[in-house]
Amino acid sequence: MDVQVTADSVAFIYNNERKLFVLSAIIGILAWVLIIVGTIGIALIYVLLGFLIFLFAHSALISYLRGTGVQITAEQFSDLHGRVIFCCQKLGVEVPPDAYLIHADGAFNAFATRFLGRNFIVLFSNVVDALEEDSEAINFYIGHELGHIHRKHLQWGPVLWPAGLLPLLGAAYSRAREYTCDSYGAACCSNRESVAHGIAALAAGDRRWRTLNVAAYQNQARESGRFWMSFHELTGDYPWLTKRMSRMMSPDYRPPGRSVLAWILASFIPRLGSGGGASLLVTVAIVGILAAVAIPAYQDYTIRAKVTEGLTLASPAKATASAFYSANRSACESNEACGLASANDIANGAVRRVEVGKGSAITVEFSTKEINAQTVILEPHVNDAGELQWTCTGGSLEAKYRPSSCRK
Repeated sequence: MDVQVTADSVAFIYNNERKLFVLSAIIGILAWVLIIVGTIGIALIYVLLGFLIFLFAHSALISYLRGTGVQITAEQFSDLHGRVIFCCQKLGVEVPPDAYLIHADGAFNAFATRFLGRNFIVLFSNVVDALEEDSEAINFYIGHELGHIHRKHLQWGPVLWPAGLLPLLGAAYSRAREYTCDSYGAACCSNRESVAHGIAALAAGDRRWRTLNVAAYQNQARESGRFWMSFHELTGDYPWLTKRMSRMMSPDYRPPGRSVLAWILASFIPRLGSGGGASLLVTVAIVGILAAVAIPAYQDYTIRAKVTEGLTLASPAKATASAFYSANRSACESNEACGLASANDIANGAVRRVEVGKGSAITVEFSTKEINAQTVILEPHVNDAGELQWTCTGGSLEAKYRPSSCRK
């Protein structure tokens, strides 16, 4: 397939991808604004926690690639490295991604990923080995994954995530991206036959692809207009492979119309495809984890902040009691004796009273709903220098709400 591709060319971008991207971007950005404003910024905590969870999970994949996979370089599998560089130049990818080859237990695929600002493409050894007699067909896989990088599909994923959950739209945009990346892959091949071989290997496996009747396989796409195939494509992330083959082999290909009933039913089904973390099941699981862990943790954090506020409020009473002891070698045992305001006057939104009692012990009583009437008692002890030294382990407040220095 002789298509000259540069970074400025748009000939290989699927005609619906741009429109679907703009619509998804508008919905996604508006959704994020509403989520952040509607939760008074608390959603940002969930976003941070979600990012940390993703970071650690994704780091396992990257570590596996670096520790077990084989990095494709000029010194290691120079033939594959040359193909990666050729495709990058052909497609206008200025910074070649890190490329790896892995053994995937017979799986036929390739994928692109991104970690901390660095792009990666991963080839499966079964694909590379199967296409040895038409090695240019490997360019199709390389170009397809470079398409995701060049089109910045990976970077835009988090922004578009809310829109990706919507019925029809999320799956449609995902399928459009795959069609676009197929064109990127085809642009790295010098003839349509190699493109066909690349897709045939996905369809028929490492041996049978050689005898696949491409025309007959294309004819199977006629079945895709029926109800069940229409429904499952409308709710899935990937176009049927028969349609991908037809589109690559016949640039003027027009797919059969989909079942009207399938359109109606699919419009009620949130995106359940496997792409981009937008699976409803994955989303529910993540939200459940965040709700179970993040919300209680945030509530505990706010309570501990109020406790710290109360202990700060009691600091002048400690200083006054310490000064009284240094001057008189005896303890002041009431607010009045220490020259302080009354207990109920030393208060704020979190603290009901700060009261000096027997032996200059200071009781801080809290007034907020979560720790109402619970107390922290600051108890003085005379150290070797003859000065008061304070501990804060007394009182009824639970240990989990106290600063670490105030826990028994």
